[in-house]
Amino acid sequence: MLGAGALSVAAAPALQHVLEGVAQKDPTGLSGLLPNGGGFRYYSVAASVPHKSAENYRLTVDGLVDRPGAHTLPELRALPQTRMVRDVQCVTGWRVPDTSFEGVRLSTILDAAGVRPSARAVRLTCFDGTYSESLTLQQARRADVLVALKMRDKDLSHAHGGPVRLYVAPMYFYKSAKWLSGITVTDEVRPGYWEERGYDVDAWVGRSNGRGDDPTA
Repeated sequence: MLGAGALSVAAAPALQHVLEGVAQKDPTGLSGLLPNGGGFRYYSVAASVPHKSAENYRLTVDGLVDRPGAHTLPELRALPQTRMVRDVQCVTGWRVPDTSFEGVRLSTILDAAGVRPSARAVRLTCFDGTYSESLTLQQARRADVLVALKMRDKDLSHAHGGPVRLYVAPMYFYKSAKWLSGITVTDEVRPGYWEERGYDVDAWVGRSNGRGDDPTA
């Protein structure tokens, strides 16, 4: 028994690597909770996702803005950072309590780009080449919507959507798009990947997640 236990401990890192690879290709998340995953399930709708670093990562901002452009990772880190602690709630039922995220408010990036009066929404795209999300402009400007660079006070790992992901604190977690690479300001909400497959466009968790937050404010 002792020998078997030692073998399982020795094999754990390799098992973790294999399971992460399976989970990243599993759009349903049915590969389950991973060892040392902190309660998170790992989702991806793409067969594979490239890795990005400070050298090759860019976040583009375009659409109905006066100053389109691109932000490097060091430039995002140099902007004012906001840290918040909330429960992460997935629409499939799992929850991870008291999870910290830190990053730049999406409103800060939008203000820097100069949103035009005709704008009504924001479309988010990802460097997996497949996933997308949308928010109304009012939702995007909330103080609890971040372009997140850290989770649990560490740089975002690739598995958690790093180096940059969206974090929409008061909504179900599918709105918090991983591997964020594009912000396009539009004249209307365009349904994201899961909305096109039947999920709600407005994905408020409400008071159970916001601890007093009013999602309609």
